[in-house]
Amino acid sequence: MRKELEAALKLARELPASELPDFLGSLETIRVIGLARITTPAVEARPDELLTVGEVSKRMHVSKDFVYTRGRRWPFCRPQGRKLLFSSNGLDNYLRRARA
Repeated sequence: MRKELEAALKLARELPASELPDFLGSLETIRVIGLARITTPAVEARPDELLTVGEVSKRMHVSKDFVYTRGRRWPFCRPQGRKLLFSSNGLDNYLRRARA
C-alpha cells in the first residue's frame, strides 16, 4: 500500500462511527477525481497554424468566395497584406461554438 494511504487506513480503523460518513465522503471525492482522470482522454494542445482560404473553405464546407467575402469579419482572420490567413485554433473554437 502507498505510504500516502496508510494515514487514511489508520483513520478508517480509528475514527469514531459518527465521523465515518464525512470521512467516506472525502474518500469518494478522491476516488471520483482519480476515475475522471483515468477515463478522460488527455487534451493535447495543438500548435496554432495559419490556414489558407482553400484550407478554411474545405474545413467549413463552404466556397472560397464565401471565405473571401466574410473572412475579414472573423476574429481568427490574420490578414497578411492582401492575403487572408486564418488561425487553425481560432477556427476550431469558432466551429465548436457554432455546433453548440
